[in-house]
Amino acid sequence: MKYAQVAKTLRWCHNGCNHKHAGMCLIMKSFFSFIWDSAKVIFVALAIILPIRLYVAQPFFVRGYSMEPMYSNGDYLIVDELSYHFRKPERGEIIVFRFPQDPSQFFIKRIIGLPGETVRAKDGHVVVEQNGEQVAELSEGYISDSLATGEFELSAGPDEYIVLGDNRGASSDSRRWGTLAREAIVGRAFLRVWPPQHFSVFAAPMY
Repeated sequence: MKYAQVAKTLRWCHNGCNHKHAGMCLIMKSFFSFIWDSAKVIFVALAIILPIRLYVAQPFFVRGYSMEPMYSNGDYLIVDELSYHFRKPERGEIIVFRFPQDPSQFFIKRIIGLPGETVRAKDGHVVVEQNGEQVAELSEGYISDSLATGEFELSAGPDEYIVLGDNRGASSDSRRWGTLAREAIVGRAFLRVWPPQHFSVFAAPMY
């Protein structure tokens, strides 16, 4: 139908249909009613989803093997972005963050050292110190090979964290590129929703 015909039909519909054009008027009214209803649904959905996506939670696909055996390549996670607005990140939590050397990339690792702490690793043992005193020796039941941690010593400044991958032999983490700034942290891994047989809620270990 040409534009002029459409415009003419709309005028008929607006001014009142006669029997000759009743069918066309009904079709046009139904069409525009559908468009208007769809626009309202889309607007409401965006108004609800966008704030959640930006400030509450977001999806994350695990790429690589640095967090095995906890998380595997291809796992689909939900990242909690809200909690850290009300509290500080805690030791043992798995976080998603912007890679310090390339902020366009997102990494996933486990928090080992908190601000102001020094982490030492030797002979498969990871010790955390603060102000020269030992505050924790980590029992890391979530890793398969503690010796793969190697030997290192790293201190975190204010608002800095020390993060390691669970699969120590295949992880690019604080041992390689240093501490992680608080501002680079996106959120904590909260749910694994895929694959469905491995659906789980993450809970940080008690050291």
